[in-house]
Amino acid sequence: MLHAQPCNIMRFTRRLLTACMALATAAQAAPDCPATTQAGIAPAPLRSTPSPQRGVWIATPEHTHFFDSKAEMERQLAEFQRLGINTIYTAMWNQGRTLYPSAVMHRLTGITISERVRGRDPLQELIEAARGKGMKVYAWFEFGFVSDFKGGPGAEIIKARPHWAALDKQGKPVEKNGFRWMNALDREVQDFVLSVIMEAVQRYDIDGIQGDDRLPAMATEGGYNPETVARYQREHGGKAPPDDAKDPHWLAWRAAQLNGFMERLHKAVKSARPSMQISMSPSPYPWGYEEYLQDWPTWMKRGWVDSLSPQLYRYNIEGYQQELRKLAREQLCPEQRQKVFPGLLLALGRDYVAPPELLQQMIEENRREGILGEVFFHSEGLLPRRELLEKLYR
Repeated sequence: MLHAQPCNIMRFTRRLLTACMALATAAQAAPDCPATTQAGIAPAPLRSTPSPQRGVWIATPEHTHFFDSKAEMERQLAEFQRLGINTIYTAMWNQGRTLYPSAVMHRLTGITISERVRGRDPLQELIEAARGKGMKVYAWFEFGFVSDFKGGPGAEIIKARPHWAALDKQGKPVEKNGFRWMNALDREVQDFVLSVIMEAVQRYDIDGIQGDDRLPAMATEGGYNPETVARYQREHGGKAPPDDAKDPHWLAWRAAQLNGFMERLHKAVKSARPSMQISMSPSPYPWGYEEYLQDWPTWMKRGWVDSLSPQLYRYNIEGYQQELRKLAREQLCPEQRQKVFPGLLLALGRDYVAPPELLQQMIEENRREGILGEVFFHSEGLLPRRELLEKLYR
């Protein structure tokens, strides 16, 4: 018994620490909702109230035939419109390539546009094809602060700017699930990504822009670059960052740097085009905060986003219900629900298209929670499920 006591104390201490961290996470996730002035009277509406979005993500050319030609775009858009889709989120930044001619990328890597669409301007073609159908077009900057996947296309970025690579505590480049990250906490890297986004904002008549689970984001293993460490030390009396990449204070400090980028992005976009919509599609909270430093509750609270499409990708209704209810009931103020359109997993690769009964259940759950729209990933699954969408959306 005497020998067991230290173990019991250690177990109790671990439980206490775990409980404290859970409480801290819950407190951070809890929305700061304005109180009603009288019973039954809702707070004033948010300044930006987007109409319900029935959106779809268009993947890059290697995953879809959508970009084969302008005629193919027009054909598919007509079909999407018939199914009730009103918003297109189109991949425009992936593996160091844009799907529009980019002077920013040409200066950095010598590559002006994705080799698959060389000689064309797919973004302009899409805008022209969508306008006559009353559909909104958002430029989706899919890769965000990721340079490449397993050393493939996009590796030119780190080759041109080696100091942009995110480093872990061993000083090695951060590669997570095959994705190689730039140091999203570095001002120079942030300026580069912002310049790519603003190029599209200023040159094209798009309705909005969108970031996702890589914008703004960075794998939590990163942040140990010399410049970032020195900045942390200046703010902490010379103390180095914790070796534990998931130390709560270290997580919060780095997430705050990305929040600063989100604020810069909002100011830059709204200054250039006040009507431009800013949409984000982060990972579910708090998982996305703990793994990728995504503090989207703060983005919502500060008004830096006009709409949010968290990626609630699940293969069964029980998992979807759990994530949706956590989102709607614990993380959003009631009036924020009108700005949220969850991401639903529709198709993945060549082998999976969500069963129609599951899709219907997920959409019905959204409506029960007061959420009036959703975004499907991705477009290759729409036509196989046309019968269901015609029933739900028409």
